[in-house]
Amino acid sequence: MATLGLSEKDKQAIADFRRDVVEPSQTKLVLVDFWAEWCNPCKQLSPIIEKIAADYADQGVLLVKINVDENRFIASQFRVQSIPTVYAIFQGQPVADLSQARTESQYRQMLDQILAQLPIESEASRQAQDLAPLLAMAEEVLAGGDAERALSIFAQIGEMAPDNAEALGGQIRALAALGQADEADALIASLPAELAKDAAIERGRAAIALARSATPGVDVAPLLARVQANPDDLEALFELASAHMASGNRDAAAEALLTSIAKDRAWEDGKARSQLLQLFEVVGLEDPWVAAQRRRLSQILFA
Repeated sequence: MATLGLSEKDKQAIADFRRDVVEPSQTKLVLVDFWAEWCNPCKQLSPIIEKIAADYADQGVLLVKINVDENRFIASQFRVQSIPTVYAIFQGQPVADLSQARTESQYRQMLDQILAQLPIESEASRQAQDLAPLLAMAEEVLAGGDAERALSIFAQIGEMAPDNAEALGGQIRALAALGQADEADALIASLPAELAKDAAIERGRAAIALARSATPGVDVAPLLARVQANPDDLEALFELASAHMASGNRDAAAEALLTSIAKDRAWEDGKARSQLLQLFEVVGLEDPWVAAQRRRLSQILFA
């Protein structure tokens, strides 16, 4: 904003705006709320937007309120014609007009979309960077079959970040792998409702269901003999897959389930396919192993 020919009051307003909005917006998302004392809708919005700003503070969101009666020049620069008007500012530029939002859920939806697209520096992003290698190590240990050690690592991460869904989901999957499905259920039940809906927790639920469907300690030799004697014994194939899952042999489990699907995809209302998809969810839909098995499943289903 140029200052040539402006009054001292307007110059001060510009200086304040640069200090309070432009400079913080270089690394944060600044919500600028234009309001006035006489504006009843502004008063109704105020507690909502203040709560949202507080909830999103660790994600790099900052709220700045500008009284249009005291800052007419700043309001005119933003062409504010009615209030409340709310802009999201990043690196000194408006990136979104949030003025149509009126409810907390609307603000959350809009902010989630904005934050997903901008390189905002925040405590949450810094923490995510710090935790990423620890989470990767825990996942590698769990995939390697050492569920007890994986549980310990995930729990340590949880102490550092109690609301980290990935760490909590990892604990749930490790408990399921250890045969402690009830403890895993109890952990899910202790979570806040919003956190319990996270995809990482849903992945944990799939692991619990998979663990309960698998029978631990089953000798695969008799099941292999049944399948060799009768390759069309789909019940034996399913039990063989469950036994392999219980022992952590996902390759053999997938092979048995894919063989069953290839023979009769509709058997028991698609029971083998449902079990295979559940296994995919537990391993992780972005995992290269899952991508390879999904290609095999597609070839079978669309052959």
